Amino acid sequence: MKPVHIVTDKENIAKTVLLPGDPLRAKYIAENFLENAKLINTVRNMFGYTGTYKGKKVTVFASGMGIPSASLYAYELFTFYDVKEIIRIGSAGAGNPEVMIGDIVLSTGCYSESTIAYEWGNYTEKFLRTDIKLNERIQQSAKELEKVLKVGPTYTIDVFDPYANLDHVYDACPIKNELMGSEMEGFGILHVARICGKRATVMFTIVDSKYTPEIEVTSEERETALTGMIEIALNAAIKE
Repeated sequence: MKPVHIVTDKENIAKTVLLPGDPLRAKYIAENFLENAKLINTVRNMFGYTGTYKGKKVTVFASGMGIPSASLYAYELFTFYDVKEIIRIGSAGAGNPEVMIGDIVLSTGCYSESTIAYEWGNYTEKFLRTDIKLNERIQQSAKELEKVLKVGPTYTIDVFDPYANLDHVYDACPIKNELMGSEMEGFGILHVARICGKRATVMFTIVDSKYTPEIEVTSEERETALTGMIEIALNAAIKE
């Protein structure tokens, strides 16, 4: 079988891929951080770019929103393009009052009630850990760049939580008091990495919080105000 959603030559994709959800965020990263960036995928307008960062080849590829979309792109990258590792970079909601809008979070693992792992392999775990070696590189990168990371477990949900009251969901989570944030893709990417025998981790910038609802971040700010996280991820990617 050939890949359906990514159509490009294998040599166009680096072994380390940064995976934002938004195609325009991928475009923003390519145009503002990569040298000699080349558009390598336009199927379904899910943009992928490959260029160099500090002289080393890096790919940034959009995944879309939610577990089904993100896991699909992760699988094609791992399976058809020999990608070794994925660093998920995105935006998220705060998991507790101590996590503030603008904070950068590195996930140690994602909890989810999603059925993807059961449907795709008959797995029953609800918590999947992120890759330790990738996390060590990201933490070292943050240290070198003098940027602060908040580190801990996160929740992968199926609903954009600013639109719904999900207190009953979080209250039922066995690690609810440890959660640093919630997003919509991480668990799926980690599951695909597991079944493909590859590496993946999840990091994000906090852009909304039910603890400070008076603070709102525009869609433009979501796209462009994630510079610190992007720099950390790129610096870690070239250490592979």
